[in-house]
Amino acid sequence: MINRYIADDISSRFFNGKAILIYGARQTGKSTLVELMLKNRSEKVLRINGDDTDDKALLGRASKSMLKSLVAGYDILFIDEAQKINDIGNIIKIFTDQIKEVQVIATGSSSFELLGKSSESLTGRKYEYTLYPFMFSELVEHHGLPAEMALLEKRLIYGSYPEVAVNQADAMEIIKLISGSYLYKDILMIDKIRNSNLIETLLKALTLQAGSEVSFSELSRLTGADRGTIEKYIKILEDAFIIFRLSGFSRNVRTELRKSKKFYFWDNGVRNAIIGNFNPLESRSDTGALWENYIVAERLKLLRSKKELVFTYFWRTTLQQEIDLIEERQGNFSAFEMKFNPKQKGLISQTFLDNYKISETAIVNRENYQGFLYPERFKEG
Repeated sequence: MINRYIADDISSRFFNGKAILIYGARQTGKSTLVELMLKNRSEKVLRINGDDTDDKALLGRASKSMLKSLVAGYDILFIDEAQKINDIGNIIKIFTDQIKEVQVIATGSSSFELLGKSSESLTGRKYEYTLYPFMFSELVEHHGLPAEMALLEKRLIYGSYPEVAVNQADAMEIIKLISGSYLYKDILMIDKIRNSNLIETLLKALTLQAGSEVSFSELSRLTGADRGTIEKYIKILEDAFIIFRLSGFSRNVRTELRKSKKFYFWDNGVRNAIIGNFNPLESRSDTGALWENYIVAERLKLLRSKKELVFTYFWRTTLQQEIDLIEERQGNFSAFEMKFNPKQKGLISQTFLDNYKISETAIVNRENYQGFLYPERFKEG
């Protein structure tokens, strides 16, 4: 098994008086992670699955007395696919407030459902984690650095979902299945979302603009949907862990673009599956976009898993000066450019350097990226 970065931290939170909530897209290994942690514990576990009709009914209308009776003799309650259970937030709240001796751990593949139903009622009563497709560091620890670097092209094309990463022979078929039925199922189960054709059209439009500035008005024109619908659907895609956004950074320079935004996919394989392009790098015209998407997504997975207090942006001016990724930590800035080819020239804008307090700059390419994505172990030379 490939060890997950957040596993030790989650294990340390057991029986601290709070529920443990793990979010993430389908097939990222949430259930597997929990089961591995539970395997190493001696407590008795009651398992409830929101996909099971009987389990769903069992919890859905339960009172405090019924819940107490349900978990009698158990130390841990593991609720999988918790977002499918009615009033899940209040159910978990009953445990954290009134059945404190039982540790609740819940997973949900759709943050919009589980967060929406539980975040207010569980304020101060939960530890929250997000499980993404495998991180570079996790794969390095499993395969070793030389082997993982040799798989770089595979990661750029097929991504790092667990089943894909451990089954390269069937990578194309697996990621097509994940990016089709699994992800769309989560999106379409949301209330009032019925237009699967629009979701597909919007995803394709975002794929072709990954790493570029995105205009909601342009997306509206491309899809034929009004701007309000586009904004709503994009938020759904973000909550479903398919895409994420970087906002444009602006503070000191008059020519900085203030309202711009860029969208990336959490997994390159999903991006490529949406447009049906699994061609090798030498046959592609979008290698630069693939590289930028991969590096930015991996970096954000790392930062979020470490729970660093860092704000992330991109930077661009009306004079076409740009920086792919800006990280701000307590008023200090790091600036990074992504260039797949080490021979390709890359510069950090002098305008940005002159106007902000800079702590670090780097051009991230295929020869030095290991230090950027796993800094605890590999330092750039």
